[in-house]
Amino acid sequence: MYTSNTLTDSAADTPENFCGTSYAAKLLGLSVGTVQTLVENRQLKAWKTQGGHRRISMQSIHDFHQQHNMVTPHQAPPVDKRLRVLVVEDDAVTRDMLRGICDSASMPVDCTAMSSGMEALIDMASIRPHVLITDLDMPGIDGFELLRILGLNPQFANMTILVLSVLTDDEVKARGGLPEGCYFMPKPVKADWFNGFFAGVTVGAMRESKTP
Repeated sequence: MYTSNTLTDSAADTPENFCGTSYAAKLLGLSVGTVQTLVENRQLKAWKTQGGHRRISMQSIHDFHQQHNMVTPHQAPPVDKRLRVLVVEDDAVTRDMLRGICDSASMPVDCTAMSSGMEALIDMASIRPHVLITDLDMPGIDGFELLRILGLNPQFANMTILVLSVLTDDEVKARGGLPEGCYFMPKPVKADWFNGFFAGVTVGAMRESKTP
């Protein structure tokens, strides 16, 4: 069994060693509520940051998976053969639609969908997405701040970014604009556009993932 505690171990500061509740739920093929219960029952090792955000040990997730002979919900094709896409969207309907678009894409896509910029920042290093699809207007850390923070980290310099928003070009510019190289799609989302978009970024993303 694992204990739940505050963040004291310096090793826990390494982003690849932990993830948030939503990503833990995806890795285990369980609901967020079930993962929260496992943490409360000390079956997963977790701690909270000073800001109150829960972080779960990746090693404890792996151990729990092995102990219970669980079948991962993402077995074929292997993860390293799929385009990793992270969707950040606070509107549940749009988020589910984007997840469905990714799941039905003509090429293999591994989609993780989150409802806030904070969730995304917690799990970015664990997911290592090839593509980030993000809304701009979100509570807390919005899309502008999310992109600003990610722009400071060279680890994500080659990540393809697609921004979705109801904001006009002038409104986006008035709020600081977008990083160079971002793709922009005004809402409502055009579902039939995504297959071509994914195909266009897949080759470069897979080549980049093989770079030492």
